[in-house]
Amino acid sequence: MSISLKQFKIFSKSNAKPNNPHYWGVILAGGGGTRLWPKSRNKTPKQFLKLTSTDTMMQIAANRLNKVVDWNKMIVVTNKLYTEEVRAQLPQIPQENIIAEPEKKDTALAMLVGSLYAKSKDTEAVVINAASDHVLTDEKEYVKVIKAAAKIAERKEHIVTVGITPTRPATGFGYIKIAEDIEKVAPGLSVFRVESFTEKPNKSTASGFISTGKYYWNANMYVWSAYAIERAFFKHMPAMYELTKKLSSLSSRQFHNNLNYIYKKAESISIDYAISEKAANLVLIPGDFGWDDVGDWKVVYDLGKKNKDGNVIITQTDGEALSEDTHDCLIHGNGRLVATVGLRDMIVVDTNEILLIAPMNKSQEVKKLVEKLKERGEKKYL
Repeated sequence: MSISLKQFKIFSKSNAKPNNPHYWGVILAGGGGTRLWPKSRNKTPKQFLKLTSTDTMMQIAANRLNKVVDWNKMIVVTNKLYTEEVRAQLPQIPQENIIAEPEKKDTALAMLVGSLYAKSKDTEAVVINAASDHVLTDEKEYVKVIKAAAKIAERKEHIVTVGITPTRPATGFGYIKIAEDIEKVAPGLSVFRVESFTEKPNKSTASGFISTGKYYWNANMYVWSAYAIERAFFKHMPAMYELTKKLSSLSSRQFHNNLNYIYKKAESISIDYAISEKAANLVLIPGDFGWDDVGDWKVVYDLGKKNKDGNVIITQTDGEALSEDTHDCLIHGNGRLVATVGLRDMIVVDTNEILLIAPMNKSQEVKKLVEKLKERGEKKYL
């Protein structure tokens, strides 16, 4: 009756050196994840939670990236509110490599700032961008694909995106259409020119995309040289380039001290709209390594380990779950006994202040509760 599951294989915390001393990693860790409310909240966004294992999402992401990038060349771009949490969870990363964003300005500025920090340390830097809250199940294949992407990026000619091989007609992801392949980079891996982007299509359109074999999910998994991305901003986002160009020549202290002014002036725009959809030198390498964005509670259920009744049970160390005639449910406890009778396809998430109960097929609508709380000004629950 007392159940505490490790849902995923915890990858070993390797300290292996990178294949190339110029490889740098930028982990984006500033998001919120409102569809994972009430676990994911302003003070504890999803990247800092243990949603899929005994490690937090961010720790899993960093340990995985460490297979390619050494700890002292790992950079975390996060909100200023979370810097202490990042330091506590990732003490292996030098404190000066934790970049505190004064305010949210979307992915273009975050990725550019991370890349310019790498360039300030190493003019030949090749930057591997990684999210702090994504799940993948085949780490060996991930490392193979990322190293292949980095080899292409080393030439400074291309911006590389890793397109995720779609497994279902998901409507919550953007899609990237490929054109012709331009070269083979590793056994079973080709590089393709990118033809177009489509933002979050409906289900029938997504099904049509998948049937062609020419579309991949956009996971914002970019690899580029610091030189190439800086030139891309010079061409496609000149105002942001002018605002940030001095960063790559500053010391660490000066770099951090200049961020307040830059963030006040900079446009808020995603990397896709700012660069990817405009860049003629964007190429794609397919990635088929069991990737998913843990965007809502149904995804947590889908990725979790089911018991004999099809339930995924996640509890704290001293928590318990007691079920009778309960099937195909996600039950996420918080240290006390969670008891259920006669449930089917339900989500039950317990926290100190909030209890969430919802049908599995309404998991995306949890975000609407957060919006209502914002409208009512009930910040204590956000």
